[in-house]
Amino acid sequence: MLNVAMLSKWHVHAEGYANELRNSGKVNITAVWDDDVARGSEWASRIGTDFEPDLNKLLARSDVDAVICDAPTSKHKDVIIPAARAGKHIFTEKALAPTLAECEEIKAEILKSGVTFVISLPMRGTGAVQFARKMMEDGAFGRVNLVRIRNGHNGVSGHWLPDYWFEEKDTGGGAMMDLGCHPMYTLAYLCGKPKRITALFNSPFGTRVDENAVATMEFENGILGISETSFIVYNTPTMVEVYGSEGSLVCQNDDIKFISSKLEKYTRGYIKPALPQNRPAPILQFVDACLAGTGSPEGLGIDDALALTELLENAYIADKNNKIVQR
Repeated sequence: MLNVAMLSKWHVHAEGYANELRNSGKVNITAVWDDDVARGSEWASRIGTDFEPDLNKLLARSDVDAVICDAPTSKHKDVIIPAARAGKHIFTEKALAPTLAECEEIKAEILKSGVTFVISLPMRGTGAVQFARKMMEDGAFGRVNLVRIRNGHNGVSGHWLPDYWFEEKDTGGGAMMDLGCHPMYTLAYLCGKPKRITALFNSPFGTRVDENAVATMEFENGILGISETSFIVYNTPTMVEVYGSEGSLVCQNDDIKFISSKLEKYTRGYIKPALPQNRPAPILQFVDACLAGTGSPEGLGIDDALALTELLENAYIADKNNKIVQR
């Protein structure tokens, strides 16, 4: 069994993570820490574990092997670095930090400590994204020229996101820093290293952060990427699109269509391909990696976290300064 401490209930996914851990049959949640004592103690009581208001005392406990970081994004560095120095394995909600400089500080401590680090990038593990990546590697698209990823919900327009979600000092941003992580890390996974990026964000509903956001980028291999996200769209499908000189893929939620000139001997028109099985949730991959001592799973490690923040930070710089940011 893996002994785990939950670091903050600030994030909207914290409750879900705790449930996944308890349902795995492989984890004991031994403690909760939160800088909001009322919030943390209520949660600890409800899930039947200890509340420890002193982070250093919690990290010194022998019954804590690993931590789950759900603190405000802007405070991740202040939580994760002490955890690494204490030798605790670390799972964190995305993004790792609002700036690449902070991420580099965290990376240095992760590497020095040798702990297992995993960041939550679940879209990378979907069958559709795994299939797209394999077809790109196999050359089924020919020369890939455009990849578009879209993800959005009506958290603002539907009035169901908590008000604290719009405090930029805690979140580091709005729709792009939250939901926009999914298109951004998926683009990095499929397309590689960015060369330049620009972005446009706005807030039609008047919150204090970006509600609607689009970023476009060119990667070193010449692929153009489009990242679209929003807090103000109703029932929008998640889209993954890949276009190349010899093939195209269009995936809307679980409905995927694929065509390639390489398959013309066998089929005409678009086909619905058999997809790889979805990988387990990143937090469950984290548990297994900690128990087996196998290190960070592919696509979920510290360098993947840095690549995501690089795209996010440059998108915010581009929007704020109305410019194209060169890598």
